Parts: sequence; C-alpha cells; structure tokens
Amino acid sequence: MSAEFASTADMADKAVTFDSIGPDLYAFTAEGDPNSGVIVGDDGAMVVDAQATPVMARQVIERVAKVTDKPIKYVLLTHYHAVRVLGASAYAGAEILASAGTRALIAERGKADMDSEIGRFPRLFRAVASIPGLTWPSITFPDQMSVWLGRREVRIMHIGRGHTAGDVVAFVPDANVVFSGDLVEYRSACYCGDAHFTDWPATLDRLAEFSASALVPGRGAALKTPRQVADGIALTEDFLTTLYAAVSDAAGKGRSLKEVYDDARRVMDPKFASFAIYEHCMPFNVSRAYDEAKGIEHPAIWTAERDRAMWAALRG
Repeated sequence: MSAEFASTADMADKAVTFDSIGPDLYAFTAEGDPNSGVIVGDDGAMVVDAQATPVMARQVIERVAKVTDKPIKYVLLTHYHAVRVLGASAYAGAEILASAGTRALIAERGKADMDSEIGRFPRLFRAVASIPGLTWPSITFPDQMSVWLGRREVRIMHIGRGHTAGDVVAFVPDANVVFSGDLVEYRSACYCGDAHFTDWPATLDRLAEFSASALVPGRGAALKTPRQVADGIALTEDFLTTLYAAVSDAAGKGRSLKEVYDDARRVMDPKFASFAIYEHCMPFNVSRAYDEAKGIEHPAIWTAERDRAMWAALRG
C-alpha cells in the first residue's frame, strides 16, 4: 500500500477513449481520469465538464471537431472541483453553466480547492501555467433549466446533494441518456471529501428512476446499456453506504479518526481496493464521513496545508 501523497505517484499517461453512447452523444473517458461528455444538437454542441486545464480541454475539443463542425456553445459544470472546471477557458465563446449551489461553492472555496487539487494531481495539472484563474459560470440556475441545441433539449437538473452540494445531471430526453458527473463512478472510487453522505444514496435513487438507456459517469467507462447503468448506480451506492456505515459505527464508539480510518480500510479494501484512485480518495473520504457522523453538516474546506496534515496523520 503506497503512502505517496494523493496521486503524486500517478504520472503515467492514460489512454483516451471517445465512445458514441447514443445519437450525436459521446463520452470522453481515460482509464479512471475525469470524464467529459459531448452533446451535439442541430445548431451547436455542449461539453459536460471541462477538464483540468485548457491544454487537456483541447483534447476534448479536437475529438468534437472530428464528429461535428458545429460550434461548442455551452460548457456545463456538473459540480465544482478544480480537475473538472479549470479547463473551461479553452472553450472560446461558450457559455459556462452551473447551478447556483456550485457557484456558491466556487465563491466559498474556489481558490483553496484549486491549490489543493493542483498539489494532489501533478499529472493532470502539468500544464498548470495555461490556467488563467478560477472558472466562473456565466449562467446559473437554482434547480433546473433546459438548454435547446436547435430541436434537441438538454435538461439540467439538481436532483439532490451527493458528491457536493451543487451537483447536477444533464438528461437528453430524445435519447434517454444521462451525464451524471461524479454522482456516479464506475469501478472508480468516489471522492467524498466534500460529500453529503446521508443525502447521496437518495439522490442516486432518484437518478435510477430515469431508467436511462446510457450514462456517462464522472470517472470510469461509459455505461452503454440499461443494465450497465443500473449496475453503475448500484455499485456507487454500495461504495458510499459501506463506507459511511463503517465510519459512523466506529465514530459512534468514540474512536479516533486514525482508528476509524483503519477500521474503514478493513471493511472497504476487500471490495473496493482495485478501484481507480482508491488510495488517493480513502483518507479524504473517511475524514469527511467522520465529520458528518459527528454532526458537521457543511464540509470543511480542504486546503493544500490541510491535505498534507491529514495525510500525515492517517498514512504517515
């Protein structure tokens, strides 16, 4: 079990896949790295999640250009984390969409999160100098909005808290396809450092009610059939509920954070240790779950300094 901080030892490039998941719908995935989605309509396209840097975003833009000559009119931020949003400046002229909850998180913790994630993911931020600063949305909405790409509707909805307080999904009704952001991960560990554990399973249950034909998760392979979609949602929920049950039980017995972390690893490792970014996520996940179990409803802000101190305390 490597004790290297977060993903600092993960420097090998990942193979990119650009899959069709429906009519004029695509998934940009890369072996457990952050995914992007692409929705093409009659008069333009939308990219779902912007990538970590403008240099990385250009990989998405290049693939979009191979399937359509229509302009990218919109970039949707499904939530706020630096690895998802700081590439937005590459999409020249596009409107940047986000929920009001996500905008509030940027205002509250955007710079701290940026510095934190740059320290955690050196490979994803190799082109850090290309980032002009924080990404701010140009259009926000409280809970739901529809964007029309000609005759194609993209319905953007906040269906509950989970990975963050501001998560949204993008639903394309004519194809019955969903882009979930990090509410769903497929064979990749959920990052829960800013999560709401007691809300997230119910949010996933609402997502399952879409009975989507295909789904693009935040990380991992695209889910291209209804059975795969159901399995991906169920696996995500199993990860979350197993983790929170282990942490809340141990925290309720008055055990220290380090003891709770060790207990949680004993429960989680046999089922989930093979998942992408598992070693990175678990210290952050247990820390947030421990806080929530202790009654801290609003996730504490992660900073580069807090990251390192927590890691030293739990991983040594």
